[in-house]
Amino acid sequence: MDKPLELGLDTFGDVTLGADGKPLPHDKVIRDVVEEAVLADKVGAAFFGVGEHHRSDFAISAPEVILAAIAARTEKIHLGSAVTVLSSDDPVRVFQRFATLDAVSNGRAEIIVGRGSFTESFPLFGFPLESYELLFEERLDLFAELLTQRRITWSGRTRAALEEQAVFPRIASGRLPTWVGVGGSPQSVVRAAKYGLDLMLAIIGGPARRFSQYVSLYHRSMAEFGHAPGRVGMHSPGHIADSDSQAIEQMWPHYRDMMTRIGAERGWQPMGRDQYEHEVVHGSLYVGSPETVARKIADAVKTLGVDRFDLKYSAGSLPHDQLMRCIELYGTRVIPMVQELLAAG
Repeated sequence: MDKPLELGLDTFGDVTLGADGKPLPHDKVIRDVVEEAVLADKVGAAFFGVGEHHRSDFAISAPEVILAAIAARTEKIHLGSAVTVLSSDDPVRVFQRFATLDAVSNGRAEIIVGRGSFTESFPLFGFPLESYELLFEERLDLFAELLTQRRITWSGRTRAALEEQAVFPRIASGRLPTWVGVGGSPQSVVRAAKYGLDLMLAIIGGPARRFSQYVSLYHRSMAEFGHAPGRVGMHSPGHIADSDSQAIEQMWPHYRDMMTRIGAERGWQPMGRDQYEHEVVHGSLYVGSPETVARKIADAVKTLGVDRFDLKYSAGSLPHDQLMRCIELYGTRVIPMVQELLAAG
């Protein structure tokens, strides 16, 4: 890695439990996310990402609004989506909203675009699911053009054509950092490289080494398309507490319930404790004490050679106070330890 590793945090605004053990209302969850981001900035995280969802168990449907509120209360941390569901949005409006966020935050905006693993936005905004692939391909094509900040002439099948259109506001630096979120499809990796965009791997199951082939494919494809080397990041879920046992026990019931609920929608088997513990030890869950999590992150970073690691620190209904402690430990202990481990080789 030519640049220092960036260590960030992601949340989907998971609906958390209050002190009475009942789910908090969406408005309170959203305000809590802002406080979590303020703490992330204070403890030195490089990035704070918020996901876009349109369902009752996740509170964030308008990431840019929340990110603008966070921008007003933070100083250094970069702010972005995780992800923006580009398939069911208008690329021009997405660009304008993030260009505005970039201005509000004084150049700290980033965007991670993706197809989205949930499909609620398609019927909500009137898009046919049978056009899932075409919608993303065309909208990514147009968004890549918009990133040039030139006058745009573009046509496709899923949106009105543009002819010599200028789009405002401009990005002051001339560049809006843009990643493509990929869950493990080689075609998606090549598509990100085609447009010269950075690659964010969503590693939510199994060991990180399974994705080595995608990292190699991305770098090879970037060279074949004639682009300068791009950045590769990874996003994985986890939870940090003062000890391994505390972190494992705190996260377990909330993660189990979330995965079982989503799994029932997708035909998965309910998550068992053995599966959970296997993912903690050998797979994609970064759960434990600061020392345990730091070692696992450092190993994954060395295995894949990524430029950024984002911890998805929210896990279903895990309460806000435990999320705040996780963020505090991540910034004050995990980040320095990862940097030391990588420096030691």
